[in-house]
Amino acid sequence: MTHSQQSIKQVLVGAVEGAAVTGHKNLEEIRAEQRQAVQGAEAPPPKPKRRAARRDPGTGSVYRQPGCKTWTISYYANGRRVREKTGRRDKQAAQQVLTQKLAKIADGTYVLPTRRPPVLVSGLWAAVERDYLNNQRKSLHSAQLRWKKHLASFFGDWQARNLGNADENGRTPIDRYVDDRREQGAKNASINRELAVLRRALRLGKVTPLPQFPHLKENNVRLGFVEDDAYAALTSRADALWLRCFLELAFVYGWRKTELLGMRVRQVDLKVRTIRLDPGTTKNEEGREVVMTDTVNALLKQAIAGKGPDDFVFTREDGSPVRDFRRVWQNICVRAGLGETICRKCGKPASGRKCECGSHELRYRGLIVHDLRRSAARAYRRAGIAESVIMKIGGWKTRQIFERYNVKDSKDIAEAVAAREERRMQQPATESEFSHGHDFGHDSPVSGNDAVPPGTAKVN
Repeated sequence: MTHSQQSIKQVLVGAVEGAAVTGHKNLEEIRAEQRQAVQGAEAPPPKPKRRAARRDPGTGSVYRQPGCKTWTISYYANGRRVREKTGRRDKQAAQQVLTQKLAKIADGTYVLPTRRPPVLVSGLWAAVERDYLNNQRKSLHSAQLRWKKHLASFFGDWQARNLGNADENGRTPIDRYVDDRREQGAKNASINRELAVLRRALRLGKVTPLPQFPHLKENNVRLGFVEDDAYAALTSRADALWLRCFLELAFVYGWRKTELLGMRVRQVDLKVRTIRLDPGTTKNEEGREVVMTDTVNALLKQAIAGKGPDDFVFTREDGSPVRDFRRVWQNICVRAGLGETICRKCGKPASGRKCECGSHELRYRGLIVHDLRRSAARAYRRAGIAESVIMKIGGWKTRQIFERYNVKDSKDIAEAVAAREERRMQQPATESEFSHGHDFGHDSPVSGNDAVPPGTAKVN
């Protein structure tokens, strides 16, 4: 309470008390009037509202978006409102940019900025393909297949900036793509690789903000193996020379399919019986060299006969290099009983290229080419070869990746248990006689039957 308010209160109290003494008014009425007067004296008079200064028409404005550190300008040109980001963090610098724009509008030299058409996802693939070519990525072919078969049909007509927008159920277009691919039976690893291509396209297209990409848990432990009897069944059905030679090299050395199909004649030395993979032609960019077996030597002699140093080792009868032999592989696996063809609609096994239900949509299920690589790793391990040597032969760069190939099956475990038991049975058994079980104490009395002969240590 201010000094003036205290003075008013004292005067009112004195007046009330004097009036009460003289009996002009009731004491309660006078005190009520006193409270009203004091409350009215304490409340300050309302201040008049100051009206914000209005900008002059045609001067524009400078403002900053919430959460943005730079200033944006807004102005009208030719009856159209224009908003531009200045990229300036200083307001005075942004105001100078606005002044320059207004000066151009005044002298008639201003040109309206053209509106960029929306960027579609389908228009981003060219940058991805150019990036793969410039960096000589070996996975270009895989990226092309993922884009054409799956990504382009789903995301092609979407605006790139809208991929992070969620619908009423909280799902983004990327989430719906993951659900669709899972319904089609795609594995998490395949979905992750497809989304990696899409994410690369958005980054090269400088799409902002970049949407959230889920990372699905992968269970990509290698499980398929080829035993000796299964390999014999495969080779007996390999009619072409290039296929028989390919199977032998893949089964013996465990090299990847692309590494073998890209081999040239100059990498084969029949005199010293060696095969060399040049640095840069393998997945880990490192070179390798192995010694031929008698079977490999005999097959390679026939495969490279009459060819030049730069010719491919694996060629068909017409001389064209072997690029893809998926259909040939599936046929020999089905004939060898190592695979089958399943109808996508009814799920029943089908023979030939048509199911009994009339559907031509078939898929293969069974042994794959990469199983030969896994089988080579396990065969070398069973033979007692050091892991470091196996990794050099097959081209495994890290032990973590090698362990995924070096999977133990029930047969390995059974052989290990049998070997341990056989070694245990060969060791001489120690005969110890105990009465009433083992004696774990050090001070237990020893009976006549339990007496320890002189010079023999007692077992506790």
